[in-house]
Amino acid sequence: MLRETDTTLIWMRRIAFVAVLLAFGVVVLGAYVRLTTAGLGCPDWPGCYGHLTPPDAAANVGRAWREMIHRYFAGSLVVLTLALAVLAFTRRPRARAPGSNSVPLTLAVVVTIFIQALLGMLTVTWQVAPQIVTLHLLFGMTTLALLWWLWLTLAAQTPRSPLPALGRSPGVRWAPSNIIGARLALVGLVALAIQIALGGWTSTNYAAIACPDFPTCQASWWPDMDFGHAFVLWHAPTMNYEGGVLGNTARVAIHFTHRLGALVASCALLLAAIWVLREGTAGTRAAAGAVLAALALQLTIGITMVMKGFPLWLATAHNGGAALLLLATLALNHRLIAAGARS
Repeated sequence: MLRETDTTLIWMRRIAFVAVLLAFGVVVLGAYVRLTTAGLGCPDWPGCYGHLTPPDAAANVGRAWREMIHRYFAGSLVVLTLALAVLAFTRRPRARAPGSNSVPLTLAVVVTIFIQALLGMLTVTWQVAPQIVTLHLLFGMTTLALLWWLWLTLAAQTPRSPLPALGRSPGVRWAPSNIIGARLALVGLVALAIQIALGGWTSTNYAAIACPDFPTCQASWWPDMDFGHAFVLWHAPTMNYEGGVLGNTARVAIHFTHRLGALVASCALLLAAIWVLREGTAGTRAAAGAVLAALALQLTIGITMVMKGFPLWLATAHNGGAALLLLATLALNHRLIAAGARS
C-alpha cells in the first residue's frame, strides 16, 4: 500500500500532466486565434458581448467562438493549477530530500497563470498591442514550462519512477563533463527563450510574410531594413493594431532578426545535444536525442512554411513546434541537473 503522501503525490503528477497537455493546447489555440485575427472577436473580457458564449448577433460569430474556445481552455487550466496548489499545501512529505517540497514551484505556476490571465484581458482592452500580445505568448510558454518542470520533478519522486530525482547529498561534487553539459544546455535554453520572444514579436507585428523567400529575404542576403521602428516596445493602447501598423522595411527587420535568432538558437541546442550524446548517460542521451528531433521538426516546419506561402496550418504548427522544442530542452536540463547531482 502507498502511504497517503505518496497517493497525493501520484494525483499531483497526474493532474500536472493533464495541465501540461492543456497548457500546450492553450499555446496552440492562442496562435490560431492570433493568426486568424480573432483576438478581438470578443470586444469584452472575460465574457463575449456580455455572455458566456458568443451570441448569434456577434459581429463575426466564427471569430468570437475561436476566441472563447481559447478562453475556455485557459479557464480550465486555471482550475487545474489551483487544484495542484491545494494538493501541494496539503501534502506533507516525510522525506526531506531536496525538491520534495513542491509548494514553491506550484505557487510559481499559479502566479504565472494569473498574470497570463491579466495579459489576456489587456490583449482585448489594448486592442492586440504587440507588446501585450508578445508578453501574453511568453507567459503562456512560461506556464507550460513551469508545469512541465513540475511534472518532471513529481515524476522523479514517484516510487519506481525511471526519472532521476533532483537533489544531492552534501559534499558531492559534479563531474566536469556534467558541468559542461549542464552549462551548454542552459545556454541553449536561454537562446531558445530569446528566439521564442522574437517569434512572438514577429507574429504580433504581422511580419511573418515580410520575407516570402528562403534562404534569402526579399531576394537579398541583406535586404533593406528599418531597425529603428522594428523594435519599439511601447505602443499606445488606444490604437487598433490588428493587422499590424509597421512599414514593410520594419517588418523585414523583425523577420530577418528572427531568422538570425533561429540560427543562433539552433547552434546552441545542437552543441549541447551533441556534447551530451558523446559524454552523457543513457538518460541524458535520450533527452538530447529528443532535443535534436524537436529541433529538426521545428526547422522543417519553419522552412516549409515560408516555401509554401505561410499556410495557416503550418503557421499554427510552428508555434506548437516551438512549444515541443521548449519541453524537450527543459527535459534535457532537468536530466542533466539530476545526473550531475548524483555524480
